[in-house]
Amino acid sequence: MTLLHRARKAVQRFGFDVNRFPECSYDYRTVRLLRHSGADVVLDVGANRGQYGHNLRRFGYRGRIVSFEPLRGPFEALRRRAAADPLWTVFPYAVGDERTSVTLNVAGNSGLSSSVLPMLPRHAEACPDSRYVGRQEAEQYRLDDLWPQLAEPEDRVFVKLDVQGYEEAVLRGAEDLARRCCGLQLEASCVPLYEGGPLLHQVMDTAQRRYGLTLMAVVPGFTDRRTGQMLQCDVVFLRDREQSRRPEAAPGR
Repeated sequence: MTLLHRARKAVQRFGFDVNRFPECSYDYRTVRLLRHSGADVVLDVGANRGQYGHNLRRFGYRGRIVSFEPLRGPFEALRRRAAADPLWTVFPYAVGDERTSVTLNVAGNSGLSSSVLPMLPRHAEACPDSRYVGRQEAEQYRLDDLWPQLAEPEDRVFVKLDVQGYEEAVLRGAEDLARRCCGLQLEASCVPLYEGGPLLHQVMDTAQRRYGLTLMAVVPGFTDRRTGQMLQCDVVFLRDREQSRRPEAAPGR
């Protein structure tokens, strides 16, 4: 028995586990995919307090990050986290399919489950702390309109969405970007969790059929602890580099 196996057996008695680091981390694997894609810029939509960007930096991504977070409390934490990083830009915007004002439902779990959409009972029952506790107005923009201000024509852009069922609206406002981006990461619901939100098979179909992307990874996510059923996961797609061409110019340039 190796030293690792002995260590694992010892700590498992106390309800913990030991795994090889960093290979065991899904964030480390995501950064490897970013490197493989040649991503220069990551658009992080629904950034909350900047956890995703922080983990990209932790595991070696050195390109630009542009984060969007419309909720005031999480945005202030995001702004402070990014302040010392000259390649990390943050905006207090919601992102969707039109330039307008939207009302956000604020979730009690530090805003993590907040959404423009109504939350369904299945979500609240599996995680009572995620129930909505308030509402907030926010300015919403389209990614296609913002893209020329965020990236250079030759940049390879990777898009990460964590918008709690609002994925289709974000993508409707990012058709040009989605057809040209080098990769896309979305949080997808395995069962209905938000009213009108797409399910995993719909997200897969959109990314693969509409945008010509290839599935590269599935990252386990929100799980119902009562049953062990996974309710949400992240799916990561990349564009085949042999078929991908850098755009001659971003929209509006």
